[in-house]
Amino acid sequence: MQDLRKRLKGKSALYLMVLPGLAAMIVFNYLPLYGIQIAFKDFMPRRGIWNSPSAGWEYFEYMLSLPDTYKVLKNTLVIALKKIIFGFPVPIIAAILLNEITSKWYKKSLQTIIYLPHFISWVILGGMLKNMLSTDGGMINNLIGLFGVEPIYFLGSNQWFQTILVTSDIWKGFGFATIVYLAAITGIDPEQYEAAKIDGANWMQCTRNVTMPAMMPIVMLTAILSIGGIMNANFDQIFNMYNVQVYETGDIIDTFVYRISLVDFNYSLGTAVGLFKSVISFILLVVSYVMAYKFSDYRIF
Repeated sequence: MQDLRKRLKGKSALYLMVLPGLAAMIVFNYLPLYGIQIAFKDFMPRRGIWNSPSAGWEYFEYMLSLPDTYKVLKNTLVIALKKIIFGFPVPIIAAILLNEITSKWYKKSLQTIIYLPHFISWVILGGMLKNMLSTDGGMINNLIGLFGVEPIYFLGSNQWFQTILVTSDIWKGFGFATIVYLAAITGIDPEQYEAAKIDGANWMQCTRNVTMPAMMPIVMLTAILSIGGIMNANFDQIFNMYNVQVYETGDIIDTFVYRISLVDFNYSLGTAVGLFKSVISFILLVVSYVMAYKFSDYRIF
């Protein structure tokens, strides 16, 4: 108790600042947990959650019997893994290259340009991409048409859809992600670079032997923590870009739950699928934090 008082002493203002966010988290993240029991009931809106008849594990068994369940689980994992594998190195490379720019105004201008997409919603970006990739006057199809290629319906092709998802996600997020890595590079002692150059090291050798070792702790930390979000393939992005023709490769758990619950009005099955995802995400999150503590000495408290 005394240790807690020592930690709180002189920091009351900081904890008061946290209270609104804590209250919002309780209201929007913890109170809705009451609705989890819908997964175990034959939910009828007119009777409410408490008075709806119990269904036990019926909807979980039905969920596991559906071929679509395994398809959306596979799509979720494949899309999320592709985003991590192909997107993870991009902000690291961008941060290293930005750090080499000596002109301050050019560096800040370039940073602003690459940060900007992060602040644009997927509703707007989804519409932009639909226009760019349209077969009817879309910029991309007009460009490839100059080389005699027939128009391609990119957003209606299972062959192209995941590639577009991964590419657009990287383009939108890599600029903002460079902030963490630029901060790590800024903390490197300039004398290390000077010593390396005196020893005859070129830019590539300085990057390999000075910059990367200094960045490695934060690189490992972000890589490990990304495991916790592997079940999230970005609902906002996919919902604003997919259609019936690409359900085979673009339908993920979150969009599946949306259709089951809010389109087909099967609330019990939708809740069961959502709970199934949440349990797996929780396990992955715990594993990622344990690994982060073990390999990067990262602590929540």
